[in-house]
Amino acid sequence: MENESIKSYNFSGITMADLESIAQIDIGSLISHEHKFDEWFGFQYKLKAAESIFFKNLINKHALYLASYSEENLKMKFLAFIFDKVEFRNGKIQEWYDATLTGSVNGVKLVGFADFMVAKGTDVPQKPYFFIQEFKPTAPERHPKAQLLAEMLVALEKTQKTRLHGGYIIGQLWNFVILEKLGENKFEYFVSEAFDSLKLPDLKKIYVILQAVKHKYCVD
Repeated sequence: MENESIKSYNFSGITMADLESIAQIDIGSLISHEHKFDEWFGFQYKLKAAESIFFKNLINKHALYLASYSEENLKMKFLAFIFDKVEFRNGKIQEWYDATLTGSVNGVKLVGFADFMVAKGTDVPQKPYFFIQEFKPTAPERHPKAQLLAEMLVALEKTQKTRLHGGYIIGQLWNFVILEKLGENKFEYFVSEAFDSLKLPDLKKIYVILQAVKHKYCVD
């Protein structure tokens, strides 16, 4: 029987206050933020003409309706097409939707479902590389940043890495996140500017950023 004294949280309900009670997790300073994303966002990828046309058509198809989409509609009608275009699959590395994730940080159990992750595995994800949370329309009841960071904390502990990349989506707006482990139970995170996926230049940039994830960070 599981030890009832072990404290646990579900990703879906966790808050930043909860995370701060589990681990020392601080947002990086403004000076630290200034160039933190340069390597990631500076990835060189030349979009093909067909890709540009694809994203222009995707925006035209959904621009009037995306704000009213439910979480599931946002995922299936819009986001899945972007992820599929990136083609994260490479050998046993692939994308996973609503995959179970569980682990412990500083003796506290964290468990739930990750909306989207890129991880190595055949039947179940075993080695996570990248997360995106959550597929929500505008004005969600809870900000997705806490859930994303909780998932990334678990992944860092599982993989014994010191840095992990992710992002969160609220309606049409995307923010990317870097989480770094500084020492025992000490973490720092950084949040990028927001990208508007209904603006073609921003959507192209989002796509290049995801290509960078695929080529730079989803490797052994």
